[in-house]
Amino acid sequence: MSPALPADPRLIDSSYAAWRLLATLGLVTLGNSGMYVVSVVLPAVQAEFGVGRGDASLPYTMMMVALGLGGIVTGRLADRFGIMRVLWIGSTAVAAGYVLASSAGSIWAFALAHGLLLGLIGSSSTFAPLMADTALWWNKRRGIAVAICASGNYLAGSFWPPVVQWGIENWGWRTTYVWLGLFCGLGMALLSLAMRQRPPLVSVQSPGAATASGTDRPFGLSPAKAQGVLCIAGLSCCVAMAMPQVHIVAYCTDLGFGAARGAQMLSLMLACGIASRLISGLICDRIGGLRTLLLGSVLQGTALLMFLPFDGLVSLYLVSALFGLFQGGIVPSYAIIVREHFKPQEAGVRVGAVLMATMLGMALGGWMSGWVFDLTGSYRAAFLNGIAWNLLNLSIAVWLVMRTRTLSRPKS
Repeated sequence: MSPALPADPRLIDSSYAAWRLLATLGLVTLGNSGMYVVSVVLPAVQAEFGVGRGDASLPYTMMMVALGLGGIVTGRLADRFGIMRVLWIGSTAVAAGYVLASSAGSIWAFALAHGLLLGLIGSSSTFAPLMADTALWWNKRRGIAVAICASGNYLAGSFWPPVVQWGIENWGWRTTYVWLGLFCGLGMALLSLAMRQRPPLVSVQSPGAATASGTDRPFGLSPAKAQGVLCIAGLSCCVAMAMPQVHIVAYCTDLGFGAARGAQMLSLMLACGIASRLISGLICDRIGGLRTLLLGSVLQGTALLMFLPFDGLVSLYLVSALFGLFQGGIVPSYAIIVREHFKPQEAGVRVGAVLMATMLGMALGGWMSGWVFDLTGSYRAAFLNGIAWNLLNLSIAVWLVMRTRTLSRPKS
């Protein structure tokens, strides 16, 4: 295998960076398909294996936990060896994960295929490492570039659910999984060829980025403490985020609207999330990562509150769209925050650590919502649980913004 080519610093903010970003968008769309496909097959898997809603949520939980843990490993490997090699391994794991899941004879075998292959090795190669890689290729338009990269996650969420639902209705979920694995695995392998060059280690700071002293003590904290605070923020926002994303299909089924309607709402939610991420990227270039996180947290909490009084078919479509529009910029803001406040040479592993926390949050939120439903027989308590976790995220965002503002004031 030939080594990765050294990067020319002049390629930053160039047409090459733009083409690379386009390939990255395709890689994220293919590699993150499993995060949303498993929600669509949840009712069919629950019925076939005869398990409760909490147990049926287990594959999603295991995949998201493994995806988060894998992000640290793949991020570190990408920092050391380059992203292309990591993507080749990931493409093989995605293909194998879908194919093995299609032949599972129990919920545990189904969950292991999602956790070990689709999550730990496959999807993890196309999430944190690619967001960190993108942040290192752009200075002037870093916010919108990272937002475009992250939009692949929601593009996967808007495209794959209706496709997979159609496949389930016409072929069954097992055959659908086989074809999905072959398509996504091969597509990832081909697109990874465009990622051969490694990003230069950027030393030039963009407007609003951290100073050299700020990089040594992010938010006035040690790097380890700052990392920990961001991880708690990532965990809490995504526990809240998981409730609608993981359970909207099952929620619609329980309300009598059917799984197909739920899949459409999930697709609409994530399609609106694409617009949200792009708009948030533009906003981020103006106000910075921390304030973008604060804005997203406020809006996500508002959208979650709106699920409580509205459970009609039309109103759920509208609230799902608003939820997508309101929360799409939260996760990409963490990559920008890391790039603004930490050393660029550590981007891969630090973004991987924070996004690991977001994946753990999605996993915990997906499982917890199913568990609360099994206890109460209703999703109302699950929505209230999500709102409480969102308040924790909001509190952290406010605190970090206030600390940064205090530290930036000139001393008299």
